[in-house]
Amino acid sequence: MRLLLGIGGNEDGFDALAATIDRVRVTGDELTVAVLDHPEVDTPTDEVEAAVRDRLANAAVTADVLALSGDPGPALVELAESEGYDRIVLGGGQRSPMGKLSVGPVGEFVVLNSTVSVTLIR
Repeated sequence: MRLLLGIGGNEDGFDALAATIDRVRVTGDELTVAVLDHPEVDTPTDEVEAAVRDRLANAAVTADVLALSGDPGPALVELAESEGYDRIVLGGGQRSPMGKLSVGPVGEFVVLNSTVSVTLIR
């Protein structure tokens, strides 16, 4: 399976990266990590990319890492659909006090607009 993980540099994204690395080590899935220019995260994308590469190397997992520019939701959906990925993986999705799932703007756009299956990792 070809997985495309979108990460913007927040804690949820790195949690999703860790869970996806665990999966890839077991299944042998092909992983690409797309570093997003996330509007709600102050960490520069080059620092996020370096942290991603470090975590992949520490886990001995091979993956392509690329930086996506522009609006992160549409950029991620466009990449996944044009390159034939099987699944988009994103961190996020918190439960509200009433038990409803709350997703950030990037996750919401991807879930609502992607023709590729989407997995949210909480």
